[in-house]
Amino acid sequence: MTSRIVSLSPDHSNMDAESQTQAQKPEDMDQKKEEPVQPIRQDAFGDEEFAEVKYKVLKWWQGGLLMVAETISLGILSLPAAVGTVGLAPGLAILISMGIFASYNGYVIGQIKLRFPHISSMSDAGEVLLGPFGRELLNAAQILLLIFIMASHILTFTVALNVITGHATCSIVFGVVGAVISCLLSLPRTLEKVSWLSLVSFVSVFSAVMVTMVSIGIINPPSTWVAAKHTDLVTGFGGVTNMVFAYASHNSFFTFIAELSDPREFPKALALLQSIDISLYIVAAVVIYYFAGEQVTSPALGSVSPLISKVAYGIALPTIVIAGVINGHIAAKAIYLRMFTDRIHKSDWIAVGSWIGIMVVLWTIAWIIAEAIPVFNDLIGLIASLFLSWFTFGLPGVFWLYMNKGMWFLSRGKIFLTVVNVSSIIIGLVVCALGLYASGVAIHQNPAGAVFSCGARS
Repeated sequence: MTSRIVSLSPDHSNMDAESQTQAQKPEDMDQKKEEPVQPIRQDAFGDEEFAEVKYKVLKWWQGGLLMVAETISLGILSLPAAVGTVGLAPGLAILISMGIFASYNGYVIGQIKLRFPHISSMSDAGEVLLGPFGRELLNAAQILLLIFIMASHILTFTVALNVITGHATCSIVFGVVGAVISCLLSLPRTLEKVSWLSLVSFVSVFSAVMVTMVSIGIINPPSTWVAAKHTDLVTGFGGVTNMVFAYASHNSFFTFIAELSDPREFPKALALLQSIDISLYIVAAVVIYYFAGEQVTSPALGSVSPLISKVAYGIALPTIVIAGVINGHIAAKAIYLRMFTDRIHKSDWIAVGSWIGIMVVLWTIAWIIAEAIPVFNDLIGLIASLFLSWFTFGLPGVFWLYMNKGMWFLSRGKIFLTVVNVSSIIIGLVVCALGLYASGVAIHQNPAGAVFSCGARS
């Protein structure tokens, strides 16, 4: 039997190790204290419990109506002519496929907003992707895009008043009137205050399009519509860019989500938008082109008799103005949040005066652009090619790839979504490149493009 001796004396090796560990603990704690703690970036508006001006008060249906008002405005007026450039069958196929991609890409924008709550504009998303350079790049692109869209609304307002009044005065005067009215309606600083206009806008454009469809159906002129058309690159792709324009409000989605009381409800607002715009676009484009044929005009409200055209433009005036107002509000909000961060929740003269000043400058620039490119189709084609190709198709694909980095090929589902998002980026590239070429040639060749002219706009 072997005896086992157990030492009751302290284990000096263990004690030394413990003493060294204890000796190092204060030093480790100091090192941890010295390490900078990265703050969690919250949404742009922060805690608004005691704020004088509160922004995060939108319900999902209000946000959805705002998106409807912004999206279904000028775009729908160009669709019948856009379908006419390529023919009914390919036009309808492009219109539906663009709608599906636009719906999915809107959902992706909502997902990256939830992943990075501080994003309130495309410039913030650019910072997530490419740091300070990305922020400045997308900030400049978004502001320019919104100003160009504001210009297109001033131009359409001028066209409408020319039609309604029979060109009673100089077109420049009509443009100035449109810019002043739009600027005044843009003065409220929160989207919730502007949201009540959105329902008026939708009823306006819906009624105008219905009047046009019913009237042209009753008149039933000899139609020359075709199922498919052989056309040149400039004409054909000009029509495609107009279809892109019809779905393009994605550049503003971050701003809408930022002012929702619950950003998680954004998919409901998106579903409201896309179900309305896809169905209305298909019906309006097909019906008006079917009856008007090759004589279809852009904006489509001019495709009926002069009297009905005046009525339709009169009904459409609210949406022509209000949709421009929403875009102006978003442009000003992007600048305001960057320049006056400490004043956004205040209502003193500096906070209000700076907002008014930004609005005046933006609408003045938009008016200048509207006078410089006085042809509706050419202007929206340029806008869609240069900016909306990226904001609606290219960038959402990049967002998804960024959020799923390292997981692109993990499963069949991921592979499928990777293909979808890469395809979306390719669509953005193609629309941008070919659309810019087509728009540039069209603007150069258009004989109606006299700038700063009192003549009637088209």
